[in-house]
Amino acid sequence: MGYFEKSIEADASHLMNLFGKEDEHIRKIEDDLAVTIVNRGDEIKISGEEFEQVTRAFKIIEELLAYSRRGNTIASQNVNYSIEMNQEEQEDTLLKLDGNLICHTVTGKPIKPKTLGQKQYVDSIKNKMIVFGIGPAGTGKTYLAMAMAITAFKNNEVGRIILTRPAIEAGEKLGFLPGDLQSKVDPYLRPLYDALYEIMGAESFVKNMEKGLIEVAPLAYMRGRTLDNAYIILDEAQNTTPAQMKMFLTRIGFGSKVIITGDTTQKDLAPGAISGLDIAIRVLSKLDDISFCRLTSKDVVRHPLVQKIVKAYESYESQNQHEAGKANNHERKRSIQKKITKRK
Repeated sequence: MGYFEKSIEADASHLMNLFGKEDEHIRKIEDDLAVTIVNRGDEIKISGEEFEQVTRAFKIIEELLAYSRRGNTIASQNVNYSIEMNQEEQEDTLLKLDGNLICHTVTGKPIKPKTLGQKQYVDSIKNKMIVFGIGPAGTGKTYLAMAMAITAFKNNEVGRIILTRPAIEAGEKLGFLPGDLQSKVDPYLRPLYDALYEIMGAESFVKNMEKGLIEVAPLAYMRGRTLDNAYIILDEAQNTTPAQMKMFLTRIGFGSKVIITGDTTQKDLAPGAISGLDIAIRVLSKLDDISFCRLTSKDVVRHPLVQKIVKAYESYESQNQHEAGKANNHERKRSIQKKITKRK
């Protein structure tokens, strides 16, 4: 068996960025590709027993260093995604995504797509009037939609932002909540407030909310309204009923853009209830100017463990569906056999 080696030179600042805290980024590449990576001065040496793995590690490190030279801080998500895309023979993915800046948070942090799925989602929002962002937790569905809405608002492309979601508890009954009506609904809308505070800043948000230019309200408040010249986001759409979804979609007026986000695997509706999001996917899939963007576990940008959790649940649910299908087929065969026996 042979032994192969490649080397790359880079400035110390970029090497520090590449290695990460306690060398976590480099250790991830070493573990996934079965190579050894050593830093000597301004040079990195990559070695291993398989030429293909050494070459792959070399390309990943080249991409990460180029990403660092553009002024970016390398995060664990960048490393994981670069490795995953390299396995699918898609090179320089991070560099292709880097130019798609949406806006900056109030602290100056840039907001941009971090995966190809997120880029497709953002592109659809730019080009379509109604966009459905469907995918698991942590894929940035709501956050990117909020960033696009705030950017359009600041650029005077729309006159106001309307954010809404169904006021449904996540699998539990909270009972009576104290305070006025706004205090009662605020807990359900907290995730939307959090994103607004981070991107826009609390002071700017409060000022625009007092003027009525930003509205955060439960879905029930939308009935009877016509929403013109607005950026409208419906979050947690999997918890709408078919009637609520139809009501919401028929509120849309001229000059408005609508983003509907949801995770079809996390419904909090009553057992047996049909989700308005599921019906909308079936009914509207062939209409022009409506886009359905499906994000997957590959697009999860939270802690790497979240991506593993999402994948584990996807495998578990897929296995359950397969076994349920086999059981139904077996039961169907038994039923047919009984009918044949009775005829005899």
